[in-house]
Amino acid sequence: MNEKFAPELLESKTEIVECVMEQLEHMEENLKRAKQGDLKISIHRMEVERIRYVLSSYLRCRLRKIEKYFPHVLEKEKTRAEGEPSILSPEEFAFAKEYTANTENHFKNVALRHMPPNLQKVEFLKAVPKPNLDAFVFLRVKERQENIMVEPEHDDRCQLIKYFYGFFLELPREREGGAVRQ
Repeated sequence: MNEKFAPELLESKTEIVECVMEQLEHMEENLKRAKQGDLKISIHRMEVERIRYVLSSYLRCRLRKIEKYFPHVLEKEKTRAEGEPSILSPEEFAFAKEYTANTENHFKNVALRHMPPNLQKVEFLKAVPKPNLDAFVFLRVKERQENIMVEPEHDDRCQLIKYFYGFFLELPREREGGAVRQ
């Protein structure tokens, strides 16, 4: 859920994705060996399909963000510190590089070659909009919580808010990580 609602690409969860894929393979092998016609088998098969859908939805969401913000994603990856975790898996990094090269080739072949030489260069970092990190986040409170401290980014004082079950609250998105934490 965090990946879906964060405006920027979050840290890659490669280990979790690989673990889920491995578990799906084992579950499918077990289903092939099980006795056909059993009600439990169809329920397990539905669960496997549900997990596969959630996983593919997560990966599609990440690819959509890479395509939408490709120059900024690659720039962030290039400028990250040595010990800092990568936001891209190796496969996503290769995809982003290939997508950049293909986009550049497409622009050159379709439009740029017909323009004057001084206009034949495209700076993708300037041309592609950055993710909106100042967007608001909407949340729904699952259970009653009282006296939660919300630290405004541009103010020195903290804000004390009472949360009640079922109420919606609009907050500026947290800058680091881009995700709402429960």
